[in-house]
Amino acid sequence: MFNLEKLLPINPTINFLKLRKIMIIFSILAIIFSLIFLFIKGLNLGIDFKGGILIESKIKNITISELRSVLNKNFDDVTIQEFGSSDNLIIRLQNKENLDNTVIVNNVKNLIQEYVVEFRRSEYVGPTISKELFYNGLKAISLALFFILIYIWFRFEWHFGLGAIIALIHDVFITLGILCILSIDFNLSSIAAILTIVGYSLNDTVVIYDRVRENLRKYKKMNLLELFNVSLNNTFSRTVMTSITTLLALFSLFIFGGEVIRSFSFTMIIGVIIGTYSSIFVAVPSLLLFKFRSIDEEE
Repeated sequence: MFNLEKLLPINPTINFLKLRKIMIIFSILAIIFSLIFLFIKGLNLGIDFKGGILIESKIKNITISELRSVLNKNFDDVTIQEFGSSDNLIIRLQNKENLDNTVIVNNVKNLIQEYVVEFRRSEYVGPTISKELFYNGLKAISLALFFILIYIWFRFEWHFGLGAIIALIHDVFITLGILCILSIDFNLSSIAAILTIVGYSLNDTVVIYDRVRENLRKYKKMNLLELFNVSLNNTFSRTVMTSITTLLALFSLFIFGGEVIRSFSFTMIIGVIIGTYSSIFVAVPSLLLFKFRSIDEEE
């Protein structure tokens, strides 16, 4: 059986912090470019955040991809997903031309009538609700970052808390920047993906920070740069293995999971890669920005 661990060095001696200045400059530039794109181009908001029309129907003799092709001839931004069973679908589309919603629903029904057994319901998501969902999503991300800061602060020290938050803010902004550049739909599943990324990246960072704290007690006279490198090498195999196995699952979801979870899985793939990078090259080097002291020196 193929063993991925054999590809990794048993006792690595990589000088991670030798690259810290280059990586910090790279990260700062990446965040700046992400912010520029977010302000100039903006996120490609999905129907959850822009408002639109929802139609639930039971279909026959047609696949989702075929039905999407039929609707795309007359409508833009059409999303279709299974709801409960493979023949029960939710169709979402936007009212860009500000037509009467009833007219649009009737146009859709006439267009796909031959493939439908039953139209079960139609709803309209208004702009007020959409904006509320969007701002609630941003609020959820902000609150998550705040409580993470408090958690790390109490578990370790304030230096670690700020270092973790710097890394997480780095992950969120760069992930959003990539979604913006590639015009990937940003919807409620994207919010869920970003919150998951925050948790994943934090878990990676906490494992490394725990080893840093352990080595601070173990090597009281060791230079901080050397101690951080030792800690990163101690956890390198675990960090890489966790990331690779997670990415294998996410790529499977992205390729075979269908259109419904594509934005979620793509956001997660980008986030896991960036989160792994930030745990090594942002979270730990950021500790050097503060007047960091060994735990034993404070006691």
